[in-house]
Amino acid sequence: MTSPRSTYRLQFRNGMDFARAQKLVPYLKRLGISHLYASPLMTAVGGSTHGYDVTNPNEIDPALGGLDGLRRLADALHSHDMGLLLDIVPNHMAASLENPWWRSVIAWGAESIFARHFDIDWSQKLTLPFLGKGFAEELADGTIRLAIDPQYDAVALAYHDSFYPLHPRTCQALLQEAGIAAALSSPEMDPQGSALFSTALPDPAARSTLENHLDTLSAQPGRITAIHAAQPWKLTDWKTASRHLSYRRFFEIAGLAGLRVEEPAVFDDSHRLTLDLVRDGIVDGLRIDHVDGLADPAGYLARLRAAVGPDVYIVVEKILEKNEPFAADWPVAGATGYEFIASLADALADEQEGGRLAAAFLALKDDEHRGSYAEEAKASKQQMLTDNFEGEMHRLATLAKGIADLSQADFSRSALTEAIRAIIIALPVYRTYMTPADVTERDRQLLAAARQAAQGRAQPEAREAIDFIWEILVDDCVAGAYEACTEFRGRFQQLSGPIMAKALEDTLFYRENAFIAANEVGGNPGEPAGGPAAFHDAMRARLETMPHGLSATSTHDTKRGEDARARLYTLSEAPDLWVAAVGRWTPLNGHFRQTHGGRTVPEPDVEWLIYQALAGVWPVSGRADLGKRMTAYMEKALREAKIGTNWNQPDVDYERKVMRFVEDILRHEAFLADFEETLSPFIDAGLLNSLSQTLIKLTAPGIPDIYQGSERGDFSLVDPDNRPLLDVASLTVPEQPHPHRETFADYKQWLTATVLAARNAAPRLFDGPYRPLELSDGGRQALAFLRGTPEAFAITVVPRLAFGKTAHEGLRLRDEAMQDISLTISADFQGRSVRSVLDGRTIKLGGVLPLSDALSGAPVALLLGA
Repeated sequence: MTSPRSTYRLQFRNGMDFARAQKLVPYLKRLGISHLYASPLMTAVGGSTHGYDVTNPNEIDPALGGLDGLRRLADALHSHDMGLLLDIVPNHMAASLENPWWRSVIAWGAESIFARHFDIDWSQKLTLPFLGKGFAEELADGTIRLAIDPQYDAVALAYHDSFYPLHPRTCQALLQEAGIAAALSSPEMDPQGSALFSTALPDPAARSTLENHLDTLSAQPGRITAIHAAQPWKLTDWKTASRHLSYRRFFEIAGLAGLRVEEPAVFDDSHRLTLDLVRDGIVDGLRIDHVDGLADPAGYLARLRAAVGPDVYIVVEKILEKNEPFAADWPVAGATGYEFIASLADALADEQEGGRLAAAFLALKDDEHRGSYAEEAKASKQQMLTDNFEGEMHRLATLAKGIADLSQADFSRSALTEAIRAIIIALPVYRTYMTPADVTERDRQLLAAARQAAQGRAQPEAREAIDFIWEILVDDCVAGAYEACTEFRGRFQQLSGPIMAKALEDTLFYRENAFIAANEVGGNPGEPAGGPAAFHDAMRARLETMPHGLSATSTHDTKRGEDARARLYTLSEAPDLWVAAVGRWTPLNGHFRQTHGGRTVPEPDVEWLIYQALAGVWPVSGRADLGKRMTAYMEKALREAKIGTNWNQPDVDYERKVMRFVEDILRHEAFLADFEETLSPFIDAGLLNSLSQTLIKLTAPGIPDIYQGSERGDFSLVDPDNRPLLDVASLTVPEQPHPHRETFADYKQWLTATVLAARNAAPRLFDGPYRPLELSDGGRQALAFLRGTPEAFAITVVPRLAFGKTAHEGLRLRDEAMQDISLTISADFQGRSVRSVLDGRTIKLGGVLPLSDALSGAPVALLLGA
């Protein structure tokens, strides 16, 4: 397998197209990047901001420049000895009328040639949850009518600007009513159900006749209702999707419909262009989106590997919980790097913080949400399963009830529902990977532990139902006896991942805000940082299990930019100072609070979040207008928390009052002056943290992944704040600057280019063994490791826990902070000379290396020996 040496993630759309990206190639070459890492490029819904809502998997989006534009970009990359890594989306497609496959399914129902491409329950009508109200209400309001779709020339039920094609038999009947003869087509000849009309109306008079007839029918609610009832689909209120949906969706997004890519024909149809791009040498590697959504991830990856051959680099978006191993049998290089971010929290946050931030935050919360982190995590999962994924739970319970009845097990549907919920709540990982043919020992152990935990929390009458569900999942004899067990296993696994993601990443991480630096995808805010020892353990395991997985620090899905997170880590170093500051700001800004529903808003825990989020994005120097960014962030944070408001039923008045508070404090000079003064030492320590994590990423096991623009700094909030259009014209690698606040962006960019150049010059060195280096202070003030062997090696040295210890004249540790601290050099490396990559110094290694000599006035150090 040919691995990249480094990747640069570029978000296409929103102004970024192939022509613009092509102008970026010379800069990326100078930066030292080996592969451009592109967001999805296949044709997506018009106006898509991300490309994960694919409408045609076999077409490069014309809005980006089409296939010819992609070829030119690939040629430019290859001419600079660079490659292209492409993000693909096998789990789902857009449930959009712009999607020809989906439109065919609407037009023809189960007769469509694509009916089994999507994961649809055809025992019922296809639900289309895209109305603002119920069908009857919308009909009464006059928003639903019969019309001719102007784009496809098909008879449709129109709702505002959306035209839902009627089944061709309905169309034939309506044309005959209007006195127009029409022959019925077939799904194979006319997948979108439109040819019937276009061939039946050769002249304008016939079209006008039909339009008049449709207008007449549209004035008859009873007739419209009957026509709607005759379709293989039904339009429903979008708010009902969580309770009843006939197809598998991506998380809670009804606009994304799951594909049955485990079926060979669906794989072939949805990967035709992808495989062509790889075979033609246009694309050099693949990133697989949401692999946990697939029915059989291992089977899919095996099929993909067979199709592209052994040398194509593949990584998967897989979120690993702490100490969860990556699947050794998957034929890929590894994951996309969220677990690396979690390890950086161990390295850079203070493991001796002692829970003071958590204790202060807990005191602010209302009684209803004052449980421990673990208790709140269970409550969030319960809420997701009960409310947001009620329909998916109903389908699982129905399958379980059918198996129970066949096996003559006397369980009610409600008991089985509670049992399924209990096991999913207790499952400590996103999902297991059982197949009809195999349950690994690790999955058995995970589910056995979940079963035991679930029974410990369950009422006595529910424990037998929990045992029964466990048997369905892991007992091969039971699974072999009942065909439905295979489907139950698959759907259980496809549900547990979204529950974990939505309960933790998109709910709990906006509720439990004691230390938001830890609230990151793949992280566990409920556990304290593990310190250098935990980081080193993770890196050794990383080298063993996925040495060529991506090492990320920012992505399009992280909760905040890498440099905002690096700054917020420093709150753990001075928690008492931060708590005291919040204690001053709370009364100082008290007159900006308002009353809502009998309570004062923002609530104390929400106000705490506001101050931390603001601390992360505050400018390195001076001030900036942060009002729009912060209010947009708070609207999202409040809705994700699902306490005072939510996405389905937003309390706009409540949100407006919280956002007004944010706007008011950003105009409050007394607060701003105090905030700025308090934050200053956190900024300095945070910038040093940023450089530490940059060097770690560039030299630790894994392939360093740089998110667009982050080489100069990423102080963004959550999406869409983290997806601005990259200013291609202004990017250039600077000469070596002196490191201080005002030159941070230039220094970080220079550091990235300098270290990548060293990595590119000696790539095997950074694939070599990993050795932690002991420090005489136990690793409190610095972290160090060695890559390679005595013949060729690199030593990385970075400061940590630098709050209050940075030099006033620049971004470095003060001399007194390094006094009497040294690195231990093992005997097999003693006597070797090393060269400092950042300043050209040469050092001869003895038994110890003083930290002050290693850094020698620089923020960080990389020493090469050869």
